[in-house]
Amino acid sequence: MKEILLSNIASIVLFVAIIIITFFVAYLFNKFFKRVIKRSTQEIDADPTNYKFLNYLISALIYIIGFSLAIYTVPALRAIANSMLAGAGILALAIGLASQQALGNIVSGIFIIIFKPFRINDRLKLKDNLAGIVEDITLRHTVIRDFENKRIIIPNSVISNEVITNSDFGGDKIIRWIDFGISYDSNVKKAKAIMCEEILKHPLHVDPRTPEAIANGDPKAVARVISLGDSSVNLRAWAWAANAPDAFVLGCDLLESIKERFDAEGISIPFPHRTIVYKNEEKEVEEND
Repeated sequence: MKEILLSNIASIVLFVAIIIITFFVAYLFNKFFKRVIKRSTQEIDADPTNYKFLNYLISALIYIIGFSLAIYTVPALRAIANSMLAGAGILALAIGLASQQALGNIVSGIFIIIFKPFRINDRLKLKDNLAGIVEDITLRHTVIRDFENKRIIIPNSVISNEVITNSDFGGDKIIRWIDFGISYDSNVKKAKAIMCEEILKHPLHVDPRTPEAIANGDPKAVARVISLGDSSVNLRAWAWAANAPDAFVLGCDLLESIKERFDAEGISIPFPHRTIVYKNEEKEVEEND
């Protein structure tokens, strides 16, 4: 009897020790990976996506293995585990049906990491006007921080089936269209020259030309007439920035500076006019006549 009691106490102590060791190993591993991720993000053009996802995956494996070993050390729990394994087929079917969505999210997350349609710190735009920066990719979901500093949580299985616009896919350099409509009696060539001058003066504008284009003498900035509207000649200039945040600032600044130059140089921007006819007054005039 005493031997059985001592054996049970030893099993419980071993169970608790394995659980504590599991949490300690997981803590050390997470601490190590946080250093790796921090070091990787400090490098130029570093991508922490793989490190973060691998951190989640290995942490989950550590907990699964640790808890499994702990359960196996307790005879009573071991008997329950063996009986569960005896009906593993039915159990696996039940678990598979119950966790189909969860497993789908994990598989989708692995595919996202392998094929990389987007990475952490990429700027995404999804349907329903959802847009923001990818902050994290976990085993279950993707976290996007929108431009109001709110978090959008999207399951991996959902976002992997969405049509997304990735502003950082294949390169950070981005174009910003600068559109203006000028009146038909304004000088079109002068207006295009002003738009190009303002683009070249802006410190965030980058030269988009290839070596071949530079050799051919292509201009750094281009403005063209893109359409003839009902009341305006519509112009468009192409401004390039190093990344999406710079492109936003560049576009806002150019709209303001070009408008000021147009005002100073006599380039008018048409706006709609409305003519109001008072029919009652017309009727009174006809009666008086």
